[in-house]
Amino acid sequence: ITPGALEADVSFLASDALQGRGTPSPGLDVAAEFIAAQFRGAGLQPAGDDGYFQTAPFATVTPNLDGLDLALESGGDAIRPAKASIALIEPAAADLSHVPALKTTPAGLAELTAAAVAGKALIVDIPDGANFVVARRAMAQAARLRPALTVLARARAMNPSARLRELSAPAPVPVLAVSDAAFRQALNSAPLAISAHIPAPAVAPVKLRNVIGVLGGSDPALKSSYLILSAHYDHLGTHGRIYPGANDDASGTASLIELAKALAAGGHPGRSVVFLALFGEEAGELGSHYYCRHPVFDPRRTVADINLEQLGRTDDSHGPHVRQFNLTGFDYTDLAPAFAKAGQPFGIEVVKDPAASDPFFARSDNAPFADIGIPSTTLSVSYVFPDYHQPGDEWQKLDYANMARVDRAIAAGILSIADNPSAPKWNAANPHTAPYLKARQ
Repeated sequence: ITPGALEADVSFLASDALQGRGTPSPGLDVAAEFIAAQFRGAGLQPAGDDGYFQTAPFATVTPNLDGLDLALESGGDAIRPAKASIALIEPAAADLSHVPALKTTPAGLAELTAAAVAGKALIVDIPDGANFVVARRAMAQAARLRPALTVLARARAMNPSARLRELSAPAPVPVLAVSDAAFRQALNSAPLAISAHIPAPAVAPVKLRNVIGVLGGSDPALKSSYLILSAHYDHLGTHGRIYPGANDDASGTASLIELAKALAAGGHPGRSVVFLALFGEEAGELGSHYYCRHPVFDPRRTVADINLEQLGRTDDSHGPHVRQFNLTGFDYTDLAPAFAKAGQPFGIEVVKDPAASDPFFARSDNAPFADIGIPSTTLSVSYVFPDYHQPGDEWQKLDYANMARVDRAIAAGILSIADNPSAPKWNAANPHTAPYLKARQ
């Protein structure tokens, strides 16, 4: 694994020719073909439904605001928020008349059950100053409860945009975000009810692809179990300027490619190793969610997902990060000790970022694997760096010498896990792992 090979991969993936690899886009398609060609050259076996590609039928869903209407009935009054304060975040048709509404907070969502919200509108009062992550998690939790409608009440407006949706997925619960002050004030009265008309969105089919290659195992007892190594190959595309996404996550994709070449050249480890390049992480972990809903390899025989993200920049916003990498959910599994031991011969330290390790666990492609019970983590050199999600995330700014050292340590860690008869495990003593342990069982 050499700095030059990594630089060659990243400089192509993050070049202007690929236009930021938005999901979907021609640049993303070119990146997928490039990754498949590299997997082919490494000698990996194709594991998709179309050679190396796992095709995912999606649609671009664009909100239709014509005739959109919302009224909150509170204390005998009907509050109609200003149209400019309403954003249609999850487009889906709905016609509701005087439906009982249940008000809660992001924290309170965890206490609700699907039976409690069935047939009701769910209003989630987002605290002032809360960032997009709070609203996004609230949307995900509310979706699992399946109310008739979800309304995010918040002080700051959210911008509606086209969304990507899996064609075979159940019809979603519509989600509105409302930033009207009178609407929020009226939530203090009871009882509450909602009337709403949400027009059907415009739907345009689109084909997206995960790229999957497998290095078959050599041990008769272990080769039918699988260790997944993943990275997302998309970024933000263009928004007036190109967002090249060199560190996020051409660096992880390049590492995935070079690790595939190195491990294949070194012989077959005991377990089978799956190399999985994912689309749509920046659009909500779409590729990893799709894989976990349509797994190519039996999840019960998949021992772990090791996800690679942001491995190239050492100029972390909190100071230099050289000769080290982090694990998200550091104490959630027994994966950290394996990588710590593997890093020692290469002078690479495996560290826990106490402020970021747990919060970032749910913010990358490892999270959908955890949700179905597969022990997982994301490996990163830095979490937040200058140019994060900015046009300045360019290939020239990566530290390829450090990246190569880190990738060699990761390769050694992958080999140790793949050759170990004992599969990685969730840490039952950590209360955060309870839902993942339950899913595994």
